[in-house]
Amino acid sequence: MPRLRLRYNAPVTLSFAIVAAALLGADQLTGGRLIGAGFTAPPYLDTRSVLSWLRLFSHVLGHASWAHLVSNLSFILLIGPVLEEKFGSGLVFVMMVVTAGVTGALNALVVHAGLLGASGIAFMLILLSSFTNIRSGEIPLTLLLVIALYLVREFVAALTPDSVSQLTHIAGGLCGGLFGFVFARREPRAPEAPKDGLPPR
Repeated sequence: MPRLRLRYNAPVTLSFAIVAAALLGADQLTGGRLIGAGFTAPPYLDTRSVLSWLRLFSHVLGHASWAHLVSNLSFILLIGPVLEEKFGSGLVFVMMVVTAGVTGALNALVVHAGLLGASGIAFMLILLSSFTNIRSGEIPLTLLLVIALYLVREFVAALTPDSVSQLTHIAGGLCGGLFGFVFARREPRAPEAPKDGLPPR
């Protein structure tokens, strides 16, 4: 019987999950001061503060509770490895950093509220995953359905006052859609067989 061994199959996804969980645990041990100080996007950007710029990106690692963390990681751990396999870990990492910056900046410019959590990353991965089976000259129906359901859900949720920023969710999803259009590898069509039976020249 072959020996089974653990494989760190998705380094970006797994590292993100481990760091986010460790931060939440450390935050609870410090009385909730750690995430609030360094891992929450500021409501207004202080351009003179290096920490304020860093928090535009680091807020995706901070979470308010274990339920909040598990809700986001359930999507990220499910979809992330598939996308790392398709696009490569380096490119997925860049996509996550760009999405974090876009959602953090949008929050500071429009929403003006403290923002934390990886919901924007999760929605980016959801939309990006819809492009994994796209082929040249074809748009999968599933892609259109995912986009439609996603946008309807977020716009309806935006009408309900709560502490969740649907605008950053939508921004994360739009980032995923943009990355999908730019980076999705389209499978080449098989060459058509010549009518005369001779190999192509």
